[in-house]
Amino acid sequence: MKQRLRFPKSRRLVRDVEFRRVREEGKSLRGETLTLAFLKYGNAAPARAGFITSRRVGSAVVRNRTRRRLREIFRKHQPELGTGIWIVTIASPRAARVSFAQLQEEWLRLAKRASILRP
Repeated sequence: MKQRLRFPKSRRLVRDVEFRRVREEGKSLRGETLTLAFLKYGNAAPARAGFITSRRVGSAVVRNRTRRRLREIFRKHQPELGTGIWIVTIASPRAARVSFAQLQEEWLRLAKRASILRP
């Protein structure tokens, strides 16, 4: 039986105060198409993620597509993430113009640099 990976709302950062906490207390790494902000706080809760796509990324259709792609990248790699981590991924306008594979490669590279992936 194939295991189905899910990304329920309980694994998402949705409240403004959560995003603000990651930005103020955490660290961030900037890539060509993404900025990855993360906060490690050492409890056993599963990793949670939030995504920011500003209007500079494009129209609502483009922003939503970019957000869906970023959610899928997180969903695919959530078993590799450590516990007790909050991640905020911020898309640059360039993120909407690159392929899914390039976006995923950039996200994984930043996650490895941040040491949030399990070895």
